[in-house]
Amino acid sequence: MMMRGERVFLDTNVLLEATDEGRRHHEKASSLFNRWPNNGIELCVSGQVLREYLVVATRALKHNGLGLAVGDALHNVRQFRSLTTHCPETMQVSSRLLELTSSENATGKRIHDLNIAATAMVAGVRQIVTANPSDFPEHPELRILPLGDLVIEPG
Repeated sequence: MMMRGERVFLDTNVLLEATDEGRRHHEKASSLFNRWPNNGIELCVSGQVLREYLVVATRALKHNGLGLAVGDALHNVRQFRSLTTHCPETMQVSSRLLELTSSENATGKRIHDLNIAATAMVAGVRQIVTANPSDFPEHPELRILPLGDLVIEPG
């Protein structure tokens, strides 16, 4: 259970789950956005998360996207932005990404997730909520919270 004053970084898939009623964790993701900010829990995202959301949200259904019109996807991003704190991707984030990439010997798409981890760490956010916990490194500075395991208290 999350406590007032805690900060969590949201992976892109949490935004997608909240948007798509057909996704497995839609109710939990929607509840997270509806309840946590009102209970004093700070939700954090980065430009990368919003950009990745727009890519998937506007991609055609036949290509594993949500098939949303651009206007609808942008409306959703504005809603997410109103409920979240933006964590910038600074030079410190770039340096941290390079360290993580080296220590994890990461390649390909995994580097996207390491950049989210680096952004959270540099911003001082120690918890990441994701529908895909195995995408993130085990790291003493991070606690990975699987979306499916969360207990979201009524607000």
